[in-house]
Amino acid sequence: MTQLPTPRAKRLQRPSWRERRLVVGVLLVLLSATLGAKAVASADDRTAHFVAARNLVAGDLISATDLRRVDVRLDAVGTGYLRADRGAPSGSYAVRDVRSGELVPASAIGTAAQAGVQRLTVRVDAVSATGLAQGTVVDVFLSEKPAAAGPGERRRASKALSAVGVAAVLPRSSGLGSNTTTSVQLYVPSQQVQMLVEAVDADAKVTLVPVVGALAPPVP
Repeated sequence: MTQLPTPRAKRLQRPSWRERRLVVGVLLVLLSATLGAKAVASADDRTAHFVAARNLVAGDLISATDLRRVDVRLDAVGTGYLRADRGAPSGSYAVRDVRSGELVPASAIGTAAQAGVQRLTVRVDAVSATGLAQGTVVDVFLSEKPAAAGPGERRRASKALSAVGVAAVLPRSSGLGSNTTTSVQLYVPSQQVQMLVEAVDADAKVTLVPVVGALAPPVP
């Protein structure tokens, strides 16, 4: 009886580095790793800066609650903004206006002397103070009493100050008769304080008119 030949088992060969599928797979892995590294590096380009948490007007004393940290990616032009990695500049003052939500320029923060303003409280008609709040910018009009007023002669108003920041609006108080007045604290340029004080002492009427397009209190 004839014996059938015994089949021999073939040994599995190790895959070669030259095989196309293996080379393509390695290239895809390398490409993915490179793209991932670039994405991470791009994210790391972001830097911490401060934005205004509320409207800031020249003369405001800056506290930590007035600034909010954000991580942003800026080009070379961003070097002029206030960095947050050095901490909030507590004890500093706003030397110019910054809107709520805007990046804070480093040049907008300085000393009280650089701000060049002083707080001055004036009493105004309640209607004149309607809608005013911290951060509002107003023009100041004075209606001075004529030296020798004739019968029926009215006061003439003139603009005394332009674009003055409101520091605070104090609670209303009842004045003489049925008139209701409100006290408003203004940031008055230092060189104009004496003029405004003398006008108020001379019984001039103060009227505040919000500046169109200037800072306004945020909508709640």
